[in-house]
Amino acid sequence: MFRLFRRDPTKKLRKQYDAKLEQAMLAQRRGDIRGYAQLTSEAEQLWQELQQKQQQ
Repeated sequence: MFRLFRRDPTKKLRKQYDAKLEQAMLAQRRGDIRGYAQLTSEAEQLWQELQQKQQQ
């Protein structure tokens, strides 16, 4: 019953993940390949964390 009011713990991570991917895309369009690689790596770490939370 009270689970209805509980926040989704993955929602915040998903939002951060999407933001990182968008930043990476914009860096790639600007030609900043190193920035793109860094942001993509950070997004991948967020994705792994998100997968772990969903399995719990």
